[in-house]
Amino acid sequence: MKAKIFFPLTALSLIAMMAIYFLINPSYEKSLEAKYFYETGNYKKAYELASEAFSMDVYNRMASTIMAQSKTSMKYQKYIDEAKKYLQEINDIIEQDTISDADRAKIKMMSEIMVDSYVKLAPSVITDKALVEEAKNYYNNFKQILEKVTR
Repeated sequence: MKAKIFFPLTALSLIAMMAIYFLINPSYEKSLEAKYFYETGNYKKAYELASEAFSMDVYNRMASTIMAQSKTSMKYQKYIDEAKKYLQEINDIIEQDTISDADRAKIKMMSEIMVDSYVKLAPSVITDKALVEEAKNYYNNFKQILEKVTR
């Protein structure tokens, strides 16, 4: 009968001690804060906090993971931002009455840059699906534009 109580109490006390350590350790506090910023889409702040946490404790796997994920997400966000900028430039060119050969070359160059840049992106299992999907949509748009321009 004592064993039925002893082992669960021992297990619960170990879990409680681990939770307390996790919550009062400064490295893990920063990791939790970094996780919050990652989940809210502030990848730069998440990367900074995770880097700080990792420098405090190089065995902090949570910090290491958030750092890697934030870096990947920042690449995706940069791709999306550049895609929006290039699409705006392309739309401005298309709105003109006539499109010169130089403008066609510019559109082709921007499309090639975006298509090639997308190929270099490498999502992981835990990269935000919406971010990956948005980047993929821009990639498909630029691929279509490139096909139309090279005809």
